[in-house]
Amino acid sequence: MNAAPAPIGIDERVHRAQVAALFRNLAPSTLADVAIAWSMVALYWWQLREPGVLVWWGLHILQTLRYPLLGRWHGDPQAAERSAHWARVHVREHAFYSLTWGLAPWCFLPAGNQPLTALLMLVILGICSAGVPAMATRWASVLAFTVPMVLGLASALLWQGDTLHAFLAGCCLVYLGATLLFARNLHRLLTEALHTRFEKEALAEQLAEQMAITRRASEDKTRFFAAASHDLRQPLHAIALFGAVIERELKGRSALAHAQRLMGAVRALGASLDTMLDVSRLDAGVIEPEPQALALADVFTALLPLFANRAEEAGLQLRIRATGLWVRSDPQLLRRLLANLVENAIKYTPRGGVLVVARLRGRRVWVEVIDTGIGIAPEHAGRVFDEFYQVDNPGRDRTRGLGMGLAIVRRLAALLEHPIALHSHPGRGTRFRIELPLAEAPPARAPLPLPAEPADQRALPQRVLLIDDEADIAQATGALLGGWGVQLTAVDGEARAAEALATQAFDALICDFRLADGADGLQVAQRLRERYAPGLPLLLVTGETAPERLQRLRDAGLPVLYKPVDPLRLRQALADLMAP
Repeated sequence: MNAAPAPIGIDERVHRAQVAALFRNLAPSTLADVAIAWSMVALYWWQLREPGVLVWWGLHILQTLRYPLLGRWHGDPQAAERSAHWARVHVREHAFYSLTWGLAPWCFLPAGNQPLTALLMLVILGICSAGVPAMATRWASVLAFTVPMVLGLASALLWQGDTLHAFLAGCCLVYLGATLLFARNLHRLLTEALHTRFEKEALAEQLAEQMAITRRASEDKTRFFAAASHDLRQPLHAIALFGAVIERELKGRSALAHAQRLMGAVRALGASLDTMLDVSRLDAGVIEPEPQALALADVFTALLPLFANRAEEAGLQLRIRATGLWVRSDPQLLRRLLANLVENAIKYTPRGGVLVVARLRGRRVWVEVIDTGIGIAPEHAGRVFDEFYQVDNPGRDRTRGLGMGLAIVRRLAALLEHPIALHSHPGRGTRFRIELPLAEAPPARAPLPLPAEPADQRALPQRVLLIDDEADIAQATGALLGGWGVQLTAVDGEARAAEALATQAFDALICDFRLADGADGLQVAQRLRERYAPGLPLLLVTGETAPERLQRLRDAGLPVLYKPVDPLRLRQALADLMAP
């Protein structure tokens, strides 16, 4: 078995790229050189008829015959691996080339003909200037290409012995110095650029390799979770069955408490396995979402019975804002995602509360779960979505879960294609934001006929005053009550309610618990009743679930309905107000 080739270092990659750049434009530069050289030969032979012109022409033809030595690079299948050899070939052949042009002034520099002398200088220095950028990737090639031809020109000018030619020779030497300085800087710039390019490529390769390793590890871990969950569930199922038998047989005995503790541990282990199984199923792709247009109000309403009691026991406010927005998602998976976020927020909020709210942003809907808990430090923000990672549970307290809730949230968000964002301030709280596509509410269906009233139909109030600052709610309530023969007067605040009570008599008062500008609906209703209609039946409607506010309502002894209110429950509540 052949050993894997050793990885190529960055310096070697740079060297190979430099050599390849030298040979890339070989063919067009060769054609251009032949055209210039033969044109010069024709011009100078026509003007001078010097034998030196023909001698130099023969030297150039010999030099041209060496070009196939350079052209072999293109046909070498191992040119990259033999880059050091081809770098030496390039230096050698261009040294011969430069020397050939450096002999041109010695062969036919016209004495006393300044225009032809200037033309020869222009051609040789022009070839040098044009070739330097192509040679700049390799410093040795720059020297081999420029120095012989310019020194040959300068020495031939000096050989003329007069002041003018000496001055021209000095100009050539200054030009050579400036050209070499420019070429050196260009060489360094190109070399640094190649180093940067290959360093980035090496980092990209390392990143790709690490991502592949991580992906394989994640797949292995998923398979392990699935296998471990299956293997552990078999004996656990037997333990649960035996435990139930033991519990039944130990009823009335002192050992029953031990059996109950055993079953509690079994249930806790089962819950942990269920959590890991959820992760395995999500990673395995066996859960397929079924997106549809759904009302967020239905999803929010489902969260209340799950967490209201738990939040109240923890002394926290759980506020779930009513919303009329519709989104496109899978109702079951979205409910699970939000439930995990709310549960996580309650776990890590020692005081204050948790808020669930939906906001419309263009064609997107932001659903945010905001808490006033311990927060997440920046160094932990990137890891809280990892499995089993808990920021503030070094002792692995089982009452705070396994650290899988946010891992499931991340997977569900990816599965549903709902981007999730985290913003947190340690000691001040955390905000999780889920971005969902907005959906159009389906066309309103014809209202279903109300069930027939029982024979002993209870009386409803005939005139009702509603205090609610939401115009849509007031209109909907009026339409609903109007169908029952109830006349509704709707106002948006205490001042207008006072005007209505001062001029009309009402049979009942319905008041929203939270009014505009944070006004307390309970206090408003109590003041109005005390001043204008003592004993007026009062019904409160609210979307709040904060424990201390619920306690205030219970202490007041008033009937309360929670938004969204079922119409039949509202009718029943109004009938209860009129009961003797």
